[in-house]
Amino acid sequence: MRTQVGIVGAGPAGLMLSHLLHLHGIESVVVESRSRAYVEQRVRAGVLEQGSVDLLCRTGVGERLQREGMRHEGIELRFDGESHRVPMTELTGRAITVYGQQEVVKDLIATRLAAGGSILFETEAVRLADLDSAPVIHLRRDGRDEELHCDFVVGCDGYHGVSRGAVPEGVLRTFERTYPFAWLGILAAAPPAVDELIYANHDRGFALYSLRSPEISRLYLQVAPDEDIADWPDERIWAELRARLETVPGWSLNEGPILEKGVTPMRSFVVEPMRWQRLFLAGDAVHIVPPTGAKGMNLALADVALLGEAFAAWYGEGRTDLLDGYSETALRRVWRAQHFSWWMTSMLHRLATDDPYEARLQSSTLRYVASSRAYATSLAENYVGLPWRDLGGRLDDDAALPPATVPGR
Repeated sequence: MRTQVGIVGAGPAGLMLSHLLHLHGIESVVVESRSRAYVEQRVRAGVLEQGSVDLLCRTGVGERLQREGMRHEGIELRFDGESHRVPMTELTGRAITVYGQQEVVKDLIATRLAAGGSILFETEAVRLADLDSAPVIHLRRDGRDEELHCDFVVGCDGYHGVSRGAVPEGVLRTFERTYPFAWLGILAAAPPAVDELIYANHDRGFALYSLRSPEISRLYLQVAPDEDIADWPDERIWAELRARLETVPGWSLNEGPILEKGVTPMRSFVVEPMRWQRLFLAGDAVHIVPPTGAKGMNLALADVALLGEAFAAWYGEGRTDLLDGYSETALRRVWRAQHFSWWMTSMLHRLATDDPYEARLQSSTLRYVASSRAYATSLAENYVGLPWRDLGGRLDDDAALPPATVPGR
């Protein structure tokens, strides 16, 4: 097989890149080791920045998002028995939209297949070769070995994928931090008792009240990193959520059957550079953030939006500058998101349960957010997503998208 751009991984990053390339008239093949049903049902992130929503809508993938997504114009901070709202849209003119990652994946798959796109499900990328000249993705499909020859390869296959490992030893530099806690997350068949997300700082640990639909709630508890989910029956989970969230008089959460639960470690991870020869890396393959700032999927979409623009310049005009500058430009946004996610995590979680000094610092920081418009604006503009042009890209400009996708053209 032959294509122009071979993409490893059918998550939001790989699928969006394939879609962008198609809009620019560039061929691609997406290789995914899992089945279509698996990737469409895999529950992950659910908060889209303003820029991500704009990208999906302006490229023709936002119809269901606009109909079913839940726009939020603020978040609530709870601490010391008080509640404080950060009015994000009032402060920034931008908002977030709650819309599950699996829904984004469903929309992108449907869009690509409707356009005749090639997505090879249940096909394993075994190894990448000849990345310095004529890249080849060696595949295993239906028990057979196959080859996909490309001009370029883009690895969107996550932390455990094959792509990053194809870079020779010593080329990449890794920056990493592991946090001394994890999140126990549940998906519950319970109508949300909130209109906006609640971030709670509590003596017993952090808690988050989120939502996925008018009927489904998504909630999280800070737990030990080695916590055994078997030690958390439903009754214990609800009791702990009540203790950490029901700290405002007259408010209570809604309970219901727990549909899914699991423990997720918290870590930060960045690899530099994000390119080697004709291999480009995007999304979780090169950066991971703690979920406190809701940046993971948004960073992945921003990465491939840059790549879509860069490949369009290369194939359409013979320009190399955007491909050459991809890593440097993308990393500006990555490190801004890393800092914000670290800051939110440090402000809201109990880093050491027996450290009263740390607890006082957190309380002081939260009170400053609640009382200072300038500090609240800093939180809000990072949470809703800084405009992409502010971090070195042209992605907020019409010029960054194919003419057919820009309203009014």
